[in-house]
Amino acid sequence: MTRSLEPPRRPTAAEIAAAAEGTVPDLAAPGLRVLFCGINPSLYSAAMRCHFARPGNRFWKALHLGGLTPRQLAPWEGEALLGLGCGITNLVDRATARAEELSAEEIRAGVEPLRAKVARLAPAAVAFLGIGAYRVAWARPAAQLGEQPEPFGGARTWVLPNPSGLNAHYQLDALAARFAELRRAISGRSRRSSRRAR
Repeated sequence: MTRSLEPPRRPTAAEIAAAAEGTVPDLAAPGLRVLFCGINPSLYSAAMRCHFARPGNRFWKALHLGGLTPRQLAPWEGEALLGLGCGITNLVDRATARAEELSAEEIRAGVEPLRAKVARLAPAAVAFLGIGAYRVAWARPAAQLGEQPEPFGGARTWVLPNPSGLNAHYQLDALAARFAELRRAISGRSRRSSRRAR
């Protein structure tokens, strides 16, 4: 069944506030080219039940400008993203207004469940979105953006900038360039099976 391309109704302020502690289901399948891993969902995303749904978030723009999608997808076009060999999960499931509301302990606690998920889904690469959270989660204060020296759950490991509009360190063109580096590195390396998870 093809999902409608009509945008869902935008959540009200009350619905966004009520989404605190809510979650967004993983958008994933076995054998993807890349599984993107956010820090945790925003309240807006939890209210919409879509990843990176907040209007100011630049994930979907950077994904397209970096050459990973042929057009800019909307947050609710998850099936189309999976069809392109890309998926999305989070290090921490619960939604907050800002990622800074998460404790270091909560961030670190997400690592092993995520490792098991990556090992089970076997993507060619996993890309973490946010160098600060990556440094905290893996206790690697000197980690840099780009490909990491060690695989994670059997997948090549990348760290990309946080695409949140609140990340003033990266403008859209620089963010898209980082996504393009990932695309070039994983080009032709898909392990996606012919069977999609149901």
